Amino acid sequence: MVTASVLHYVLNTLHLSIDVRNVCVFFAPIFSSFTVIVTYLLTKELKDSAAGLVAAALISIVPGYISRSVAGSYDNEGIAIFCMLLTYYLWIKSVKTGSIYWSTACALAYFYMVSSWGGYVFLINLIPLHVLALVCTGRFSHKIYVAYSTVYVIGTMLSMQIPFVGFQPVQTSEHMAAFGVFGICQLYAFVEYLKSKMSSENFGILIKSVAAVVGGAVGVAALILSITGKIAPWTGRFYSLLDPSYAKNNIPIIASVSEHQPTAWSSFYFDLQLLVFMFPVGMYYCFKKLTDANIFIIMYGVTSIYFAGVMVRLMLVLAPVMCVLSGIGISAILCIYARNAEPETAAEKKNRRAETHYWMKSEVGTAMCCLMTIFLASYAWHCVWVTSEAYSSPSIVLSARGGGGDRIIFDDFREAYYWLRMNTAEDAKVMSWWDYGYQITAMANRTILVDNNTWNNTHISQVGQAMSRQEDRAYKIMQELDVDYVLVIFGGLTGYSSDDINKFLWMVRIGGSTDRGADIKENDYYTSSGEFRVDREGSPVLLNCLMYKLCYYRFGDVYTEGGKPAGYDRVRNVEIGNKDFELDRLEEAFTSEHWLVRIYKVKKLPNRGV
Repeated sequence: MVTASVLHYVLNTLHLSIDVRNVCVFFAPIFSSFTVIVTYLLTKELKDSAAGLVAAALISIVPGYISRSVAGSYDNEGIAIFCMLLTYYLWIKSVKTGSIYWSTACALAYFYMVSSWGGYVFLINLIPLHVLALVCTGRFSHKIYVAYSTVYVIGTMLSMQIPFVGFQPVQTSEHMAAFGVFGICQLYAFVEYLKSKMSSENFGILIKSVAAVVGGAVGVAALILSITGKIAPWTGRFYSLLDPSYAKNNIPIIASVSEHQPTAWSSFYFDLQLLVFMFPVGMYYCFKKLTDANIFIIMYGVTSIYFAGVMVRLMLVLAPVMCVLSGIGISAILCIYARNAEPETAAEKKNRRAETHYWMKSEVGTAMCCLMTIFLASYAWHCVWVTSEAYSSPSIVLSARGGGGDRIIFDDFREAYYWLRMNTAEDAKVMSWWDYGYQITAMANRTILVDNNTWNNTHISQVGQAMSRQEDRAYKIMQELDVDYVLVIFGGLTGYSSDDINKFLWMVRIGGSTDRGADIKENDYYTSSGEFRVDREGSPVLLNCLMYKLCYYRFGDVYTEGGKPAGYDRVRNVEIGNKDFELDRLEEAFTSEHWLVRIYKVKKLPNRGV
């Protein structure tokens, strides 16, 4: 927000009149352009300018990054990837030069990164890991010492000025790796200094005696600080990255977020295409010429591909390094075979070595260049297609293809939010699942119980309990929370699979995760054979809960497809099991054109004595 406001101020100061809303709309595309430039500079430092140009071209259209940098995507990720790559570029410059100037610039870039995105924890763990790898492989030098010490000290002091960070860099386990490596650097440098001033015999005696004392003291101090709570343990979000099953078993609110689900193999190809195959090629060329900078990009690639596999949201972190390494690989292949494709002169034939020549060398070179051209053309076509089909439509307006190939627009969300704004009291409270909280607040201007800020697990659990229980018990919760309207998303008519029925088991898990909802058991919503079904064989607990009734109210009389019975759910592909029911405590207030959004009014208790 600060960056956008500064950009708006500068443009208007230069008499380029532009509305602040337009600045926000084009904010992400502007910084994605800066990301292309930084990618070129980073890859150039790793290999050469040719590889940098290829990497810049790849990242300019890669769907994995465009998904977060389209116009109108005013979010942290729009600027965070630029800040991350800028920090990495300046870190490589610092490592190569050992200059305090570049190290200070890297610390400032890190400060900018911390202020823009909470994912800075990945960065402040990767750089220390790189330094530790250099120490273990005998590559540690005075340049590395100056670079890391400067970046850590200045970067940490600056990051602690940000309110939401505070003293976390010296109090939380996520930052202890950076602190520990900083200590190792000081010890290593001190040991090297003593080694240069003492004889080998005296030095060996000193090291043996001091190492045990210092190691024991550090271990005891760390243990005491952990027990007393001075060093906070890892957060659940951090644990969920290391152990994919942790969140589902212990913090269902984190696991329920679709972006926190494990990444399917198809998603890697969908968002990266050619880069999936060229990534190992780039890794090969980095291993072939191993430098301090190449070790960093290798570690970045390995760690990011693991984390992207654990959590689909981190595909955003993987996309840049895939472009960098693929750019290195593609550039190396084209340079080799383009040179071979050129016809040899008489002088070159006379001076060539036997081992550099092979049968049909020019033809093979030409064929490989043509093949890479085809691959790059298919990559460009794939990226344009994915961007237009998956990432160019606003999330609030849905579209689909009809049987004849024509585009069908589903504007039910805006229709429902407009109805809420125009037909409900200004102080009305709306209960819905947390996914739609921000939209209802911004577009309907109504108070909601829970929103996308998922830190309040207890409050979200209460909503999950209300949706999971029968109507009478759910009504008591709604009265307690002073709810006026209940909003649900239903896709059974249109085939929209991201509806509340498909999310319902997460409501059950989160609702039963607190003491008040301890009676809610997930197994009660499955059939005897362990299936989640909404047809006649479905669990009676499921077929009579509030969420089921709100989604399927009057749906049993609707014909959705030719040749199918009334009440046929096009998402679950079954005829619903409970059709004949009425609502006692709620009444239908609004249903959108395609039944995507359904709003119910909570009936008030009758006056006593009447």
